[in-house]
Amino acid sequence: MKQPFAILSNYFSQKNCTFAAEILKSVQIQFMINRELLRTKVVQTLYSYHKGNTVTHLMAEKELFHNIERTYDLYFQLLQLSIEITNYALDRIEYKRNKLRPLPEDLNPNPRFINNRFVKQLSENIQFNDYLSKQKLSWVNYPDIIKGLYEEITESDFYQEYMAASVSDYNADKDIWRKIFKKIVLQSEDVDNAIEEQSIYWVDDVEVVISFVIKTIKRFEAENGAHQPLLPMFKDDEDEEFARKLLIGTLKNGESYREMIDQNTRNWDLDRIAFMDILIMQVALTEIIDFPTIPVNVTLNEFIEIAKKYSTDKSGTFINGVLDKIVSHLKAENKLIKVKTFSDKK
Repeated sequence: MKQPFAILSNYFSQKNCTFAAEILKSVQIQFMINRELLRTKVVQTLYSYHKGNTVTHLMAEKELFHNIERTYDLYFQLLQLSIEITNYALDRIEYKRNKLRPLPEDLNPNPRFINNRFVKQLSENIQFNDYLSKQKLSWVNYPDIIKGLYEEITESDFYQEYMAASVSDYNADKDIWRKIFKKIVLQSEDVDNAIEEQSIYWVDDVEVVISFVIKTIKRFEAENGAHQPLLPMFKDDEDEEFARKLLIGTLKNGESYREMIDQNTRNWDLDRIAFMDILIMQVALTEIIDFPTIPVNVTLNEFIEIAKKYSTDKSGTFINGVLDKIVSHLKAENKLIKVKTFSDKK
């Protein structure tokens, strides 16, 4: 079943319409908070609500959007690492150059890393600097992490290759930082610990946010200069409303959905079923029932993945089986309405 973009892309490829293909490419603008993340944020917020950290529905809604905004902060915080590490590298060069007895290599260092054009462009980016200033984001309290990351970078094979290359260009400058984020930052326990100190939810977001950082670096174009667009928080108002409706719908109808779950787990002691499993199923049922344009299989797949990450090893299979039974009953009773969209049609 082809998605609309794939159909149009194939059409333009067959017609050899270069200009149209470029338009389609630009339409695929990334955004920071996708629906996969929104579903996870709703589950996290509801878990906090039921554990007594929030009292009212309004407080839960405020916590949800605060949580989402903090994830967007993480995007900028991680991007900022490239500048902080580069500044540390520059400080190291100045320190060695000003030693009492500097070595020849101290006086004539290879400047390629500190002159990286992607980092320079990011450091001048208007949107980036404005956001950092407003949100007061900084790595100033984590100098050891910056030092440790720099040392890991300089010991890596890809750094050595980058520094020794005979040709230096903009794409190579971007590529080195994509590798740094993928192979070093993503793997760093120290970064994870620092991030967890700043937000309990951030550590769960690191992997997906770094993937967006890498995509952002790839999208940088030299000609955009300081006006290179970074990823917006939401694709549109519809996604923001999706998160709000999913949360409020689960809060309002959670008990009735729990009864559905109970009726379809009669051979199980409901008190012995993992609380997170029940919560995930309640949110999934809200999406299945309240969002007629989202196919059931999409909802099931998304929440099964959330269960694998946040609950037990067997939760995905268990949740899939229970929700599948409930969906079958709802269909048999004509209580489930799904609207076919363009992407559903063959």
